[in-house]
Amino acid sequence: MTPTPKTALTIAGSDSGGGAGIQADLRTFFACGVHGMSAVTAVTVQNSLGVQGFSEIPADIVTAQIKAVAGDMGVDAAKTGMLATAEIIQAVAKTLDEVHIGRDAQVPFVVDPVAASMHGDPLLREEALDAIITELFPRATLVTPNLDEVRLLTGIHVTDERSQRAAATALLDFGPRWALVKGGHLYDSPRCLDLLTDGTQYIELDGPRYDTEHTHGGGDTFASAITASLAKGLGVPDAVEQGKRFIERSVAESYPLGQGIGPVSPFWRIAVPE
Repeated sequence: MTPTPKTALTIAGSDSGGGAGIQADLRTFFACGVHGMSAVTAVTVQNSLGVQGFSEIPADIVTAQIKAVAGDMGVDAAKTGMLATAEIIQAVAKTLDEVHIGRDAQVPFVVDPVAASMHGDPLLREEALDAIITELFPRATLVTPNLDEVRLLTGIHVTDERSQRAAATALLDFGPRWALVKGGHLYDSPRCLDLLTDGTQYIELDGPRYDTEHTHGGGDTFASAITASLAKGLGVPDAVEQGKRFIERSVAESYPLGQGIGPVSPFWRIAVPE
């Protein structure tokens, strides 16, 4: 009999193209050896060319999904992705407290503050950004914004290592235990330099920049790989280090699909039949 694996929960939107959202989260969880569970917050109409539309799931159905899996299977770590509206965000925050997920409950909770697709298509109603800051960040073990999200959240336009550190400090002021400011969108840099900090430790994670446009789902995959490592009991610095190496390889192995931007690939971690 197979030993029972650790469990990870994603609270996020569905990507009909399969490259991002809960689809990316679940396949990353699988590749990292944890059992993935999901609470779907929205359904997007999406392919490699972009997001043509989305519809939110009622907040009570979102919270019912979380309670159903947490009450029966247990959650070793959780993450958020696309949350769409302030109502959903507020409901998720309340429910996480009820099922004892989050930094104060000692169940690691990663907030990936998804605001827009990589094509620039909005995935968050305007009023929802403040709710992420006030409701989710204080409950977060780790927040993982990209540079566009950092600018929306803090007003800081990251252009170099100095402004990256300032942005990380500003994010910590919102209440998370750790902040990860990813450097993947700093396209002028020949490297991808991420900064992880809890306000005391400042850890730089350097990595290569690959010459590919096929990076759909990269942020989701990175956050999910970190969440999987946290579910297995790793501390935040080690989990982020493992997540960094996972996404590097996933970008290196990305593939074209459709007429637009293809997805990053976790297939390198598993055997793919011919």
